[in-house]
Amino acid sequence: MTKLIVEGMNCGHCVKAVTEALEGVSGVESVAEVSLETGAAVVQGEADVAALIAAIEEKGFAAKAA
Repeated sequence: MTKLIVEGMNCGHCVKAVTEALEGVSGVESVAEVSLETGAAVVQGEADVAALIAAIEEKGFAAKAA
């Protein structure tokens, strides 16, 4: 399980965009949570953290490991 902090989400569309970005990363088994309220994303699987962060940043959001 990998937890990330995502900055810049402010609506449901943002949550969907981040979720879809994470689902596209190799090694992700599932996206357990992307929370607008907490600004956190939780991913199940063996994906590289740098790849997860890059996918989120490609969508226009800032991200870092929690």
